[in-house]
Amino acid sequence: MQVEVWSDVVCPWCYIGKRKLETALSRFPHADQVEVVWRSFQLDPSVPEGHTEPTLPALAAKYGSTVEQMAAQMQRVEEIAAGEGLEYHLADGVSGNTLLAHQLIHLAAEHELRSEMKERLLRAYFTEQRSVFDVDALVPLAVEVGLDEAEVRAALADRRFLPAVREDIETARALGATGVPFFVVDRTYGAAGAQPAEQLLQLLERAWADAHPLTTVPAAEGCADGTCSI
Repeated sequence: MQVEVWSDVVCPWCYIGKRKLETALSRFPHADQVEVVWRSFQLDPSVPEGHTEPTLPALAAKYGSTVEQMAAQMQRVEEIAAGEGLEYHLADGVSGNTLLAHQLIHLAAEHELRSEMKERLLRAYFTEQRSVFDVDALVPLAVEVGLDEAEVRAALADRRFLPAVREDIETARALGATGVPFFVVDRTYGAAGAQPAEQLLQLLERAWADAHPLTTVPAAEGCADGTCSI
C-alpha cells in the first residue's frame, strides 16, 4: 500500500502531520507493507529564488494582522507541535523559496533516503532555525543523511529534478489539493490537513480492507439467528 504525502518543508502543519502519520502507522498492523512517498508542494512559489525575509512580519502583512496577533497565532501552533514532540521557533523564522529543497528530496529518493532527507529539512528549519533555501545551506544537511556533496551540488546546479517537482505539484492540483499536508492512499482515498492520528489510522484501515477483502470458505454447520443446524 502506498501513502503519498504532499507537503512543503516550511509548512508547520506538515511537520505536525508527519508525526501524526507516524503515530498512525505505529498502530497499523500492516505498517511494514506501507510505502510512504513524500511529494513536493510549494506554499508560496511566487517568492523569488534567493530572496529571504523574516517570517513574522511577512505573514502579518499577508493576512492583514498585527505582528502581535501573528506572534500569538504562532505560539498556538508551537504548543500544538510540542504535543507531538516537536520543538518550533516560528516567530524567529525566515521564509524563502523551497524549490531547491524539493529537488534535493527527489535526489535523496534515488538513494532510498527520501524520508531521512525530508525529516532532516523539517528539523533544520523548524527546530534549528537553519536556512533551507540555497545550495550552501542544503549541502551540509544532505551530507548528514548520507548523500555525496559533489552529486548534490551537481544535481541542484543542473536542476535535473525540477521536472519531477513540477509534476508533483501538478498532480496535487489534479487530485484537488488546495493545501497541505495532503495525504493520498493508493490514489483512492485522501485526507487534507494535519488530521488526528486516529483519522489517519482509519484511512489506512479502510484502504487496506478494500485492497484485501476478506476471503471465506464455503459455509459449514453452525448456528445463526438463534437456530442451529443439526
